[in-house]
Amino acid sequence: MPRYYGARLDAYRRTAAAHPDGPVDVSIGSPVDDTAAAAQQALAAAGSARGYPATAGTSELREAVVGWLTRVAGASGVTEEMVLPVLGAKEFVAGAPLQLGLAPGDVVAVPELAYPTYGVGVALAGCTVTTYATPRDLVRSDARPALVWLNSPSNPDGAVWSPEETAELVAWARSAGTLVVSDECYLEFGWEDQPVSVLDPRVHGGDLTGLLAVHSESKRSNAAGYRLATVSGDAALVRELLDIRRNVGLIMPTPQQRVLTALVADDEHVRRQREVYARRRALLRGALEGAGFVIARSTGGLYLWAALADGTPDPAAHLAARGILAVPGRPTAPRGRGFVRVALTVNDRDVQRVVDRLAEG
Repeated sequence: MPRYYGARLDAYRRTAAAHPDGPVDVSIGSPVDDTAAAAQQALAAAGSARGYPATAGTSELREAVVGWLTRVAGASGVTEEMVLPVLGAKEFVAGAPLQLGLAPGDVVAVPELAYPTYGVGVALAGCTVTTYATPRDLVRSDARPALVWLNSPSNPDGAVWSPEETAELVAWARSAGTLVVSDECYLEFGWEDQPVSVLDPRVHGGDLTGLLAVHSESKRSNAAGYRLATVSGDAALVRELLDIRRNVGLIMPTPQQRVLTALVADDEHVRRQREVYARRRALLRGALEGAGFVIARSTGGLYLWAALADGTPDPAAHLAARGILAVPGRPTAPRGRGFVRVALTVNDRDVQRVVDRLAEG
């Protein structure tokens, strides 16, 4: 089992905590704004749910998710039988290789710069991991994995893969007999580039076989504490996942199902949250660039992937000395050396504190 990634921050956390005005934490991307009103109202109305919840989710939930997938994610061909609620995206990501039937000897391809839980899932299933820098690099490699994780916009670097790149990966995966699971938790946060779902017909060409997409309410609705996510795509794969989850008891409670139903039907709160993140992003990006940082990729998502223009090897230490805690790039990955990840999910007061401290030099 990989060491929990938060432990990598301990030394930086101690340095930042020594700042005379205290630390500012822009490391972990936990929402700080108010949970959408639709969630709070739906939860209050669901307080008398007595019976066991439906593992597959209520028909109302699945219908609402299909509507969101069609309306917002650009999906086509998705029906209620292709949707499954899960207890937050992380739970599914960690369990996906096991639940999809992978075993020791199978290979899982994950991005070189990636959400650490992909590796946790590989370890739990006893599989072997291979990494890739871009979808095209994987397509042109000799790898023949059983499963490939796609993440666009990417965590940590905010890279967004085009419809053409994503479609090329899907076509290659089908020829290789590889399942594609796309982590699309930041799908609604494209800035310079517009993310695309694997459920979009430009990607799948009318065939959802071998494709799954994961979506979460944590960031879009400030609902990380509710543990709300969905898996959608290939009907046969969703049925297999449903059977496993029924037997194991991995069931989203009825009150949360009511909340999820309400949130995916309400686009307005996401529009407002996008505006908040766009404002914070502009301030943080301007402050970082003014302090000698260069922003790489970061055309989508809720993080800025930054390096010091002078080549300073540990920009996370540079920030920590100014009382700013950020996530260091992964030194073992060529594209991670010399970078730092700065989260947009901090309140306005802390954004201004970062701006002020960077301006002080």
